[in-house]
Amino acid sequence: MLDAAPQSSAITGEALTRDRVTPPSLAASANDGFIPKTALRPASLRTIDRIVVINDFSIARGGGTALALLSVRLLRETGVRVTYICGDDGQNPEFSALDVEVVALRGDPILSAKRHRAMIEGLHNARAREMVERWVAANDSAGTVYHVHGWSKIMSPAVFEALAPVSHRTVLHAHDFFLACPNGSFYDYRREMPCGCKPLAAGCVLRNCDKRNYAQKLWRVARSSRLRSLLFAPNRRYGRVLLIHQGMAGDFRQAGYTDEALHALRNPTVPFQADRVRAEDNRDFFYIGRLEPEKGILEAAAAASTAGVRLTVIGDGPLRTRIAGMGEAVKVLGWLSHEEIGRAVRQARALIMSSRYPEPFGLVAVEASTSGIPVILPHTACLARDMTAAGIGLACDMGNPHQLAQAVATIRDMGHDDIRRMSIRAHAGLSRLSTTPDEWRDGLLAQYLSLVHTASEDSQ
Repeated sequence: MLDAAPQSSAITGEALTRDRVTPPSLAASANDGFIPKTALRPASLRTIDRIVVINDFSIARGGGTALALLSVRLLRETGVRVTYICGDDGQNPEFSALDVEVVALRGDPILSAKRHRAMIEGLHNARAREMVERWVAANDSAGTVYHVHGWSKIMSPAVFEALAPVSHRTVLHAHDFFLACPNGSFYDYRREMPCGCKPLAAGCVLRNCDKRNYAQKLWRVARSSRLRSLLFAPNRRYGRVLLIHQGMAGDFRQAGYTDEALHALRNPTVPFQADRVRAEDNRDFFYIGRLEPEKGILEAAAAASTAGVRLTVIGDGPLRTRIAGMGEAVKVLGWLSHEEIGRAVRQARALIMSSRYPEPFGLVAVEASTSGIPVILPHTACLARDMTAAGIGLACDMGNPHQLAQAVATIRDMGHDDIRRMSIRAHAGLSRLSTTPDEWRDGLLAQYLSLVHTASEDSQ
């Protein structure tokens, strides 16, 4: 069963403790995804032998991989040994500089493989299972903790079969909903609306919700069923599931996870700008992200056009040519570095995060907000309630063009002092939308120490 082990300590940024201080599960408290300051204690890291980070990719292609790599850097800064097991070739020069052991499958993403091979390896990548099994058999110790960040693009559910002997010391990171929902988003791409079906129930299986076709949906059902059989196998207990926002918990409960297994740890963010963006002096609206239909970029551009404002687009994807052809009202900058984005958003009045599907977090929304930029976001996003309650953003139905255009117009017409106050509130960060990198590292280490301590108790 995927069941939570009892927890032990939380920690400081410099050291750890084995005091019985609990990193709270959702059953233990109204855990909001932050580390309780009162739980921090100085101590030693010696109880952790090594952290094994498992992820499909070694080069950041999305938020999950970026966070997996960030965890490697932060853990190495504390002196913790790290092994990085990946599905690709592992050719990240940073690993050598950090003295990280790399175990690489040298596989290809299933989307780039031939169809027959992709169907088989996406369900069960035997090479990935064998690779992880060999490492565990040769290197595991009572102080080794395994942290799975990404598995759905290359390595498949087979990695969980390989991790079965050490499941009680394994953390599963829910950067998205693939651990719960077959299509990974609790969203019906055909009807363009959130999906409330119980995962893998009859209604879910029969619903043609996949962005490609129903055959693809059935393949995803098969994969999710295989995943479920491994995670919820009798006499098997995975350490815990880390949610990036406590608002994800309801969907995971619906998929069969218990509150004891679910722990919230919000993503770390760094503002685009240290100094407050003077939103009250600006007119341009910004979109930052992939240029794909489900991200709602076309809707954002249409809303900006309706409201008579310019939309500056930072990102790339299959819709770039179409977006760039919309005339002077849309300016496409392509992908930029974090520093380059910081310079660009000095001209921002607001950010539009227009995703059609429920966003479990929304990294760019927080990075923009803590820079002093008001945010328009989907009412289905986990951050929507946080941001609207704090008075630093507007939430609307992204499937309703009129609502989105009205939200853009509202911020366009907002008085100088009103939007200045909104910007100041956002920049102050009083709403605590995310963790800092140090807080996030401490949260991870608290979970790892807890698992090591519990495993030690269970073996006595």
